[in-house]
This record gives sequence, structure tokens and C-alpha cells, in this order.
Amino acid sequence: MTTEPGQFAHWQIERDAENIVWLALDRQGETTNSLSEAVIRELGDIVSALEADTPAGLVISSAKEGSFILGADIREFDNFDKASDVTDKIKQGHEVFARLENLSCHKVASVHGFCLGGGLELALCCDYIIALNVPETRFGLPEVKLGIFPGLGGTTRLTERVGGLEGMQLMLTGRMLRAGAARGMGVIDELVDEFSSLKWSARRAILKKRRRRPLSIAANLTNRLPFRTALAAVLKKKTAEKANPDHYPAPFRMISLWNKHRDNRRRMFDGEAREVGELMVSDTAKNLRRIFFLTERMKGLGKASDFKVRRVHVVGAGVMGGDIAAWCVLQGMEVTLQDREMKYIEPALKRAKSLFKKRLKKKPAVLAAQGRLIADVAGDGVPLADVIIEAIYEDADAKRALYAAIEPRMAEHAVLATNTSALPLEELSKNLAQPSRLIGLHFFNPVAKMPLVEVVHGQGTDDAMVTRGCSFASQINRFPLPTKSAPGFLVNRVLAPYLMEAFTLMLEGIEKDTIDAAAIRFGMPMGPIELADVVGLDVCMKVAETLATGDVEAQRNLLQQKLDDKTLGKKTGRGFYVWSKGKPDRRSIDMNSPYGDQMAERLMKPFLAECQAASAEGIVEDDDLLDAGIIFGTGFAPFRGGPMQYLRDRGDQI
Repeated sequence: MTTEPGQFAHWQIERDAENIVWLALDRQGETTNSLSEAVIRELGDIVSALEADTPAGLVISSAKEGSFILGADIREFDNFDKASDVTDKIKQGHEVFARLENLSCHKVASVHGFCLGGGLELALCCDYIIALNVPETRFGLPEVKLGIFPGLGGTTRLTERVGGLEGMQLMLTGRMLRAGAARGMGVIDELVDEFSSLKWSARRAILKKRRRRPLSIAANLTNRLPFRTALAAVLKKKTAEKANPDHYPAPFRMISLWNKHRDNRRRMFDGEAREVGELMVSDTAKNLRRIFFLTERMKGLGKASDFKVRRVHVVGAGVMGGDIAAWCVLQGMEVTLQDREMKYIEPALKRAKSLFKKRLKKKPAVLAAQGRLIADVAGDGVPLADVIIEAIYEDADAKRALYAAIEPRMAEHAVLATNTSALPLEELSKNLAQPSRLIGLHFFNPVAKMPLVEVVHGQGTDDAMVTRGCSFASQINRFPLPTKSAPGFLVNRVLAPYLMEAFTLMLEGIEKDTIDAAAIRFGMPMGPIELADVVGLDVCMKVAETLATGDVEAQRNLLQQKLDDKTLGKKTGRGFYVWSKGKPDRRSIDMNSPYGDQMAERLMKPFLAECQAASAEGIVEDDDLLDAGIIFGTGFAPFRGGPMQYLRDRGDQI
């Protein structure tokens, strides 16, 4: 081998006395590893040297402390405008990976931390994969979330390694596996519990020429005809239940490629290069990449402070308060939950237990979580809390009275926050000794699913408290969105005219199923009538009273009839829909027609107009954050890139 130490910018190379080459990726100028064009090009040069002077074995690892390889460098994706150019680059990557795979020496991937996308595709070129068994080690091929699918051989090699069904399901969902689950599926071959054991285990695997376990007969059959064709039909049907192929073509094209060419490795690779090239330059992929970078920006907002939250105190054990408390516990915090009497707290504890069982599964973990959620009628947790969240009913006088009792008992460093959905901070904070201390932490229902938290600030709010609020949101795995205190903040303000327009259509005699189908056709995750049921029709009435403008008397009367009948939506089992096992009795209606597009246009017009108004008033810092907030707060069609991006793409104004 003719390479010298320091010859490469991104790779560290060492050959030991046993003729094993240790190759560690340490991408220059970056805190984490990703596969850039330069990294892959250097890998090709290294493979050339190994072909000329073949070692006894090759171990590929990471020199970064935090992870193996996060995937391809997404920043480079926007360098291409032509599908053919992308395809050519992918084929160059295929050639390097194929030569690595075909090296005559034994090859082992030694993984710690994240091994995603192109990182896993690189590891799959090896004969054997060893991983450090810690929570930070994750495996996955999440490319569908970026509007493409694995293009560096992953579609081919993963289905070879774990079978067609398991491999396709992992790629179609884009989910990440912990090390133990990856071992159980066969994605990796061996686990070690100590970082120091990785090198010794890799050396042993080289010397003993360990290889992955062979596929079972059943798993092997899932890649073969006629089983493959039958599975492809099922996978397409299941995928279509979650994604419209017109909006998100990548998973459907991946299924078709696998179904058509899985028997021919060369055609699989050629198909990957061609299909991913076409998908990469599509509007859907460009917009999904935009959203990815927006999420990275929002994560960065939570890193601007070293504020660490260990204890949280929540006042108000209703649906929102109880679910906020349970979510904080799931993130490892200790939470005290206060209400007037124990009978109001008990339902929240019951819901929390169900959530813990669903998410944590193992009994010891569930019991530990239950132990961290403490009923606290007396409010003893206030002086100990780093964050105090008020989540009582929407009455300004009641909230101010509560703050008067809490503020003198708070720790000096603690954050005082309200979960109000509409009341201005200036009104709520005026009797506080330190009114600059109060911020809003506006969560959305259901708390365990909605990824956004609006961090609301008023004219006199202490910037340090806003920063701490963003840090807290990040620590509980939520995207923080700093938002000005204005009626409805951002998300509810935008939703109000949208919901009112949907109610207007109902009053005009259009069926609720048709209205919702039109919104889904546009790309919304659910229609506005179903959304109203999920939010709660009592909450919708508050929105109509405080945020809706113009003549909405008829819409309020429509809601009032439901309130009078005590049919408040999903939480009571009946609203506009009848709910059973968490699902509405919504009929499936095909709105793929000019009529459907016209109705969607009418529904979205007030929604988009309100986004423009919020932008003009500077409710959030800029239009990029506005798009992020609306996507993660309302589910606005991600493939469109956000409402402001959608308007720019259309080139029109509302």
C-alpha cells in the first residue's frame, strides 16, 4: 500500500503488524461525518491502493467521537439542476462502493453512534458489521423523508441482507433502529458494550473471517417471484394510506424498482441511479430538503443556552397540562403535576401510564417513568422546578391569581410559562413583580405527536427567558418557534380563518367528508372538520370568539349547537364525526378532479392570506421560520415547502 499518513484530507489510514488496515473517516472541517463528493473520491483512491497492495483485512470506522456517518452531505444535493448529472454522480459512487465490496480481503464496519443513509450503505459493502450497543447508536435509511430513496446501493444491499419485506419496510418508513433492534433484524451482526471492545472485536472478526448470518428461507423468498410481486402490491397499498403518490412519488418508485429488477443486481443499481437522479431534482425533493434545513435551524435555537432542565412543575391536569407533564417525563425529567384536587389529577396519571406503556414497553422503564410523575395538589414542586408551566382554563383573571401565588415561591433561575393558546402575555403578566419573566410555551394537541412549541414573547419579555424556553423545548425533543405575543400567536391565528371557511362550506350544504377530502387532496394531513374535532369544538368556539373576523355568527351558532349537545369532538367520542378507537367515521371520497382542486383553493385562500398578514406583521423572525412553524404546527403539506414558499413558487399574491 503506497499511501502515507496525512496523504488524505478526510481519511486516517493505518496498517498494523498483522497486515490489517484501519480506515477511519474524519471529515475535515466538520464536527460530524457525512459523505461528500470529496470524501467518496478519496475513498476511491484508497481502494485503488488496497487493490494494488491487498491487506489481510480492512476495518472501516469513524474518528469522530459522536457518530459513524450521518449519511450523504445534503448540502451538495442542491448543486444539481439536471437529473442526468445526479445519475452520473451516483454511478461514480456505485463504482467506488462496488470496488470496496469486491476487495479480496475481509472487510468489517465498526460502528458507534449514528449510521444513517450513505453511512449504512457504506457499511453494507462490508462482510461483517459490529456496533457499540448504546442508545446513541442508530441505523436507518431515511432518504424517503427527503423525497428520494437510497441511491448508493442501499436498496439492493439491504434487501439482500435482511430480505425484501424487512428491508423495504425499513426504507419506506425511514425509521431509525437502535443497535439491539438492528441486530435482531440482521442489519448488523454483532454488538459490543464497551467502546474499547470495538477494535478488538473488529480484529477478531477479520482474523476469523466472520460473515453475516445467512438469510432464512422465508426472508429469501420475499425477494423472489411470485412472492415479491404480491408483497409489492401490499406495500404500495399500505404506503398509499399514508402518502399520496402524486405528492410523494419516491416510495412508490422504489417499490416498483425492487419488484421489477430485484432478480438482477446490475439493473437494480442502474435503476437506483436513474430514479434517484430524477427524484433529486423534483420540486418535492427540493422542498423536503428545505424543510430539513429549517428543522436544523430550529434545533439550533435550542442550543443557544446552557440552561438545563431537570424538574418541571405543571399546573392544570386537564388534557393539555396532563399530556405536557407526561411528555416531559418521557424525556427523562421529573414532573410535579398540580390541580385543585386529586380527582382532577388521576385521569392524567392514567393517560400518562398508557403513553408510557406504548412508548417504553418494558415494565421497569414504565415504572420508572411513573415514579417521575408526581401528583402535587399542594404545589410543593414549585420551589424545586426549573420550568413552571401553567395550563389552566383560558381565563386571564384566574391565570393572574395563580401567578400571584406561584411567583414568590419560584427559584430565581426558573422559567414561568403559560400554555395559553390566544391570551396576550402583556395582559397576563401585568401584576407580576417581574413581568419580564413570563413567556408562553404553547403546545399543540396531541402533545405526544405535534412537534412544535411556540415560545411566545411580549414587548417587555426578558430575552434570556425566551432563550431558556427554546432550550427547554429542544430538551424535550420539540422544535421551538419564537413568536410575538399577538392574538392567536402564529398557528392558531392562521387556523382560525381556515376553520371558519370550512364551517361556511358546511353551512352551504357541502358534506364534511367532501370538505376534508379536498384539504387532503391539497396535501394536508387531515381535513379542517376532522381537525376541529381533534382540537375540540369548545376550543374552536374560543378561537371563533377571540380570533375570527368578519360575520361569523352562523359559524358560532353551528359550534354552539355542538357544545349544547356536549359533543365536543374526539375527546367526547362525538363531534362533527363519530369517533371509535381514536378514528373518525370519515368516508373516503375521490377529490382528484377540477372540482376538488377548486374547493381546496377556496379552503386554503384564507389560510394563505393570514400567513401573509402574519409575515407582514413580523409575528416570527422571517418567512423561513413562518413556513417551519406552519408545517410543524398545522401539518401544512410538506412537499410544498411551506405556505410562503408555495406562494413564491406560484408567483402570485393572495
